[in-house]
Amino acid sequence: MAKQYRVGTFERINNAMIASLLHLGIKIWSFSLLTVRGRKSGKPIQTPVAIFVQDQKRYLISPYGVVNWVRNLRAAAGVATLTRGRRTEKICAIELSKDTAALIFRDALRSGPPGIPAVIFRVYRALFVLPYLGVTENASLEEFEREVLTHPVFLLESVAEQ
Repeated sequence: MAKQYRVGTFERINNAMIASLLHLGIKIWSFSLLTVRGRKSGKPIQTPVAIFVQDQKRYLISPYGVVNWVRNLRAAAGVATLTRGRRTEKICAIELSKDTAALIFRDALRSGPPGIPAVIFRVYRALFVLPYLGVTENASLEEFEREVLTHPVFLLESVAEQ
């Protein structure tokens, strides 16, 4: 059974380091800073996230469940910005249906975000992702369909500047 996600010391330090490097304009594999308006405070909140790319489409997957950035993104109707390097892009995140999300989630859990070395991804997946899931990379599509109900997947679309 999957355990509930709690942000611990390692996650806080890891997120702070990645966010700092991204703020400096340093590109780290497929990581970007997601900035979304807080649902309670109304202030912009930044979270480092890994973007999964498949068939030239970008996806944001929540392996830790319905965490704060997911709640904020839903409350903001999917409107957010992504910062990668020195480039900031306004996006609209569209939450996918369970059928579509299950396929994307399964592929992402098997291959990981682009650019991350396989050995690093496998260790990270085993230690920091799989404990929070009720599936493994070899689970059936039906099991992934159940899993995406509590681990949402978003399609990211760029919003043209007007």
